[in-house]
Amino acid sequence: MRTKYRVGILGATGAVGQKFVEILDGHPWFEITALAASERSAGKRYKDATNWIGSTPIPASVADQVVVHGTPGIDCDFVFSGLPGGIAGEVERSFAEAGYPVISNARNYRMVDNVPLLIPEVNPDHIALIDTQTFSDDGFIVTNPNCSTVGLVCALKPLMDAFGVEIVQVTTLQALSGAGYPGVSSLDILGNVVPFIGGEEDKLVNEPKKLLGTLGNAGIDMADITVSPQCNRVPVLDGHMLCISAKLRTSATPEEVRAAFLGFKSPIADLDLPTEPEQLLQVFDAPHQPQPRRHAAHGRGMTVSIGRIRDCEVLDVKFVALVHNTVRGAAGGAVLNAELLVKKGYLKPRHAAVTA
Repeated sequence: MRTKYRVGILGATGAVGQKFVEILDGHPWFEITALAASERSAGKRYKDATNWIGSTPIPASVADQVVVHGTPGIDCDFVFSGLPGGIAGEVERSFAEAGYPVISNARNYRMVDNVPLLIPEVNPDHIALIDTQTFSDDGFIVTNPNCSTVGLVCALKPLMDAFGVEIVQVTTLQALSGAGYPGVSSLDILGNVVPFIGGEEDKLVNEPKKLLGTLGNAGIDMADITVSPQCNRVPVLDGHMLCISAKLRTSATPEEVRAAFLGFKSPIADLDLPTEPEQLLQVFDAPHQPQPRRHAAHGRGMTVSIGRIRDCEVLDVKFVALVHNTVRGAAGGAVLNAELLVKKGYLKPRHAAVTA
């Protein structure tokens, strides 16, 4: 018999919360025991409270669960937060202060000095920042990055290790699912591109510096990298495409850059985490690949696809990267963070264990 961790989902009826429900269905380590949402949904069965937008039916294991109000005291060992940024800060803090570990998808604590901003294949050592938090004896907060940041940083990490990266110009083509539900008006997006996503460019400027930084005695020494982003919403359902140009600290040919991508070794490969893909990066050589409709779901949505690696006329090298924004860039990334926390001993049962 193996202990399963009891999981609560904050914002369970929203788009990110629903993706958590999908990904956690049948998870070997985690079992959903609390679905939390606003007072409007509390007291209803999940299938009645949720405008389900998933591509598969609501999992039978949670369909009849009664939604609870999102306040401390719910029955779980830790919580995933799919809350919108407008309310996440206060709610997540209340849970951490009440002794709950919080694995958050929200923006509020990402750049706080002692809160890990985590991509396990990129900066697993940053998990040690938890030890400096003072919310409560057992409560803490861990965050995952913005959905576009994830694709950018996963692509930059091998280049940082092999050559160093000084300057990055990136143009994003971001899928509609990144705007949640109901999201962007059909009259705004059909046959159109919207060249602005509120707050998105600031995240791409700042979050890579923390993710690619080094853990020191005083916290994270930010990476010396300059990112110039331009973000666009496009009429694609899932999958954020990033057109990236980079100035390297040590010059490299496209062939050497390709070899760096292919040769990247995940620092968590030996931990056997259920959600980690077989390969973080997949490299395409065909000039018309990768494409969101065909490749965003590779590695169950956890693989970042790379293509069109070539010389850049302005900087050193340019290429495209594709990331599944609601899986690797949101709920799936948070679940992988939780799995790493289990392996590193930061997640423990809070009350009586649930067995499988």
